[in-house]
Amino acid sequence: MYISQSVANSLKLPSIVFRTTCAATSLARTAIPILKAEGYIPFQDSESQDPVPGLHLLRFKDLPIPRSKTLGGFEQLVVDAYNIGTSSAIVWNTMESLELSLLEQIQQQCQVPVLPVGPVHKFAPASYCSSLLEEDRSCMSWLGKQTKNSVIYVSMGSLAFMDEKELTEMAWGLANSQQPFLWVIRPGSNSDGSDQRIEELPKVLRETFGERGCIVKWAPQKEVLAHSSVGGFLSHCGWNSTLESICEGVPMICRPSFGDQKVNARYLSHVWRVGFELEELERAQIEKAVRKLMVDKEGEAVRENANNLKGKAELCIREGGSSDNSLNRLVDMIMSF
Repeated sequence: MYISQSVANSLKLPSIVFRTTCAATSLARTAIPILKAEGYIPFQDSESQDPVPGLHLLRFKDLPIPRSKTLGGFEQLVVDAYNIGTSSAIVWNTMESLELSLLEQIQQQCQVPVLPVGPVHKFAPASYCSSLLEEDRSCMSWLGKQTKNSVIYVSMGSLAFMDEKELTEMAWGLANSQQPFLWVIRPGSNSDGSDQRIEELPKVLRETFGERGCIVKWAPQKEVLAHSSVGGFLSHCGWNSTLESICEGVPMICRPSFGDQKVNARYLSHVWRVGFELEELERAQIEKAVRKLMVDKEGEAVRENANNLKGKAELCIREGGSSDNSLNRLVDMIMSF
């Protein structure tokens, strides 16, 4: 809640801020008022591919701003949300192995302790389920019939929408790739809010592709990503999905929709190098991206990078690791209040 710091200040209570995005997104958001003051925002379509001054590797199209590009009250929301200099600490669902230099930059800006404790889902009990939708576990038995690293898992998260054309292009792109796929089509994810077209697609696909495709309304994602048959993740690049994929060493095809997803996708593809960007939801581009990740030599390199990051994530949460140490510091801080 962006008002929590103001409330804590007014009540003279200590506060600790918890950030659920990556550090790169926070730096991008805090730069928005400055970029506007300097005349960079709003930007023209012809400038969308231009690099953003002061933000490593980000293009203007990657900025986490409203799609309209006109900020309206968004700028003030950013100012309020990041007015955290009076907090006791900032706790972050990220890892030093991913964003050490960015976390140090934020600590220098805010002058308060920054505690990266991520990935927080790895601290939860194995039985814990945070899903808001009912999971269809039938896909797990289907995965068990597939060969190692052969399946491309496709899920666009709990908020993104696709229109009928995009849905059809995705279907044929996956089909033409000749790779086994597990595709999550969320109820109501059609851009007009309907399920009719979405409900028709599974029947058409199963008749055409047989057992090579499995379509469910929602999947137990952490289990899916941990399954040995899953070799890639075509994702909207929400931060939770990003961390879950990194922790299982699964390389990604990045198709962000809005907000922090665009920053995540850029870092996945150009900084951590564990994925490829998918610029257009067009069947030929989807087919090319899937085969690039799952079959071609370029995919071998990002798979190796993903496995390396998985190892670093495991070290972070072990006893004495950076996230474990930050969590202990957080406990000590709370006990001292």
